[in-house]
Amino acid sequence: MNLKELVEYITKALVENPDDVTVGVTENADSVAIEVHVAPTDMGRVIGKGGRIANSVRVLARIAAMRHGKRATLDIV
Repeated sequence: MNLKELVEYITKALVENPDDVTVGVTENADSVAIEVHVAPTDMGRVIGKGGRIANSVRVLARIAAMRHGKRATLDIV
């Protein structure tokens, strides 16, 4: 499972409208930038209280990217 599939799988499990989830990945030589787009009604579910869920997904993305020797950033749009 690559990084995009991992983030997409986790995000779709959290939201009520999984069909509205899109994940974009931009890779450089040493970094990966991930943008997650969700429906406006699902923003609270993805971010969580105090940003806890978003931070957890970011940590998982960073760990998965580190396995490939890269750094990852995740933005929820």
